[in-house]
Formats: sequence, structure tokens, C-alpha cells
Amino acid sequence: MKHAFKKNQAGTVAAIVLCAGLGACAHWTPAEQGTAIGGVSGAAVGNVITGGSALGTIGGAAIGGAIGHEVGRDQERDRRYRRQ
Repeated sequence: MKHAFKKNQAGTVAAIVLCAGLGACAHWTPAEQGTAIGGVSGAAVGNVITGGSALGTIGGAAIGGAIGHEVGRDQERDRRYRRQ
């Protein structure tokens, strides 16, 4: 029972640190934010899908970061277009 509590506590601390870290990137461009958020999300998904494999986590982070960057860049273009 103690082991389960420590595992749950570590997950809570990780979630708090993640949220605090994402709040720190408020001044970033949408492409930078998308890269960071996509990379973290991709790493989590890659980790889960591959059962904790380091290669899956790194691959997920790379793919998620690339997708997040493209989505953020599209948002930047849309904002510039609307301003004109």
C-alpha cells in the first residue's frame, strides 16, 4: 500500500511541475508553445504506447514536437492574416 501511495504522489508532483512549466511559456510564440506542448504530450503518448520504452518516449516527443510546431505556426499565420 505504501508503494502505491508513493507512485501516486510522484505523479501528482510531476503534474504540478508540468503545469507550472507550461505557465512559464506564456510569452513564447504559438510555434514555440506548440513545440513544447506537443513534445511533452508526444513523449507521454509514446511512453504509454510502447510500455515505457525510451525509444518510444523519445520518438513520441520528436513527432509531437514537430506536429505541435506546425500547428503553432499555422496559428501565427492565421493571426497575421486577420490583422491585415
